[in-house]
Amino acid sequence: MPLPNSSTSARITTEAFGRMPDGRAVTEYTLDNGRGLRLSAINLGGIVTALQVPDRHGQGGNVVLGLPSLEDYLKPHPHFGTIVGRYANRIAGGRFTLDGVAHQLPLNNGANSLHGGHQGFGTRYWQIDAVPAQGDGDEVAIELRYTSADGEEGYPGEVQVTVRYALSTTENAWRIDYRAVSDRATVLNLSHHDYFNLAGGGAVRDHRLMIPASRYCPVDAGLIPLGLATVAGTPFDFREPTLIGERIDDPHEQLRVAGGYDHNWVLDREPAGMALAARLAHAPSGRVMEVHTTEPAVQFYSGNFLDGSLRGREGESFRQGAGLCLETQHYPDSPNQPEFPSTVLRPGDVFKSTTLHRFGMC
Repeated sequence: MPLPNSSTSARITTEAFGRMPDGRAVTEYTLDNGRGLRLSAINLGGIVTALQVPDRHGQGGNVVLGLPSLEDYLKPHPHFGTIVGRYANRIAGGRFTLDGVAHQLPLNNGANSLHGGHQGFGTRYWQIDAVPAQGDGDEVAIELRYTSADGEEGYPGEVQVTVRYALSTTENAWRIDYRAVSDRATVLNLSHHDYFNLAGGGAVRDHRLMIPASRYCPVDAGLIPLGLATVAGTPFDFREPTLIGERIDDPHEQLRVAGGYDHNWVLDREPAGMALAARLAHAPSGRVMEVHTTEPAVQFYSGNFLDGSLRGREGESFRQGAGLCLETQHYPDSPNQPEFPSTVLRPGDVFKSTTLHRFGMC
């Protein structure tokens, strides 16, 4: 069913995507910017089920990994396309102390808590509404809303979260705007967990990645940060565009610990405003994606734990390296590492964050 928009070519359509176990209807919203960029998302987890991007010949292809049905998304999966929170990434031991009060979170990643626990934001039902075009009508957008109850997954405070997905109608860009408020002091670190593959299939070893960061967070065996280290002279130096497959098999200790890349890069940037976080290019298709963000860091994850047990909409098997994540965020385990930027959200404050994915040609 088409929804109204001011542009004659840009539009939003909806399609039934099934029902939750409690009977709530799930709808797939598809945003089309009229220039070949199309994004589909559902109520469950705000999951982006598909992202169609033209190649150098103008042929569209899905550049994110996704599953065939709602039933597949309701089963355990590695956060395909989800909004992640309350806390993206890991918290050591699932514990943190805030204002002298200790809080225990579920342990869903070995001895740690990952992406908000067993039932993080990626498993929750989000209300979705189309956003009426405003001003010059330069975008089509949907707004997703969820209220996280006080004590949910062990986190203090009731948190009201709004996430906006918008496609520009003048360029091939997808913007995510996050906003949240809490009635009690809490910690919050929101991100998005898309697995990108600009080829539309196969492995991402032939993708060329640039991350403007001179420091990263080495990790222990549980993938908890051990402070900061320089990227210079290591396989973690992506300040110049580098093929992912060129160094991923290097015997560097940190690559062995993580089974590949699964680390937080600290962006070389000013403390406020939007900045480049990553540039990903795939020469055979011609597709390029630039990621810009207001966040201080980006987690590059090379899809190390994909084991072939899950299949996509076309029946393809998702094996190691079938997709990669570029999760804009604050640092992992910040609540337990005071030298890292704070992730505390207090009553009266407003959490705001923006990430932009701009698609072009190489």
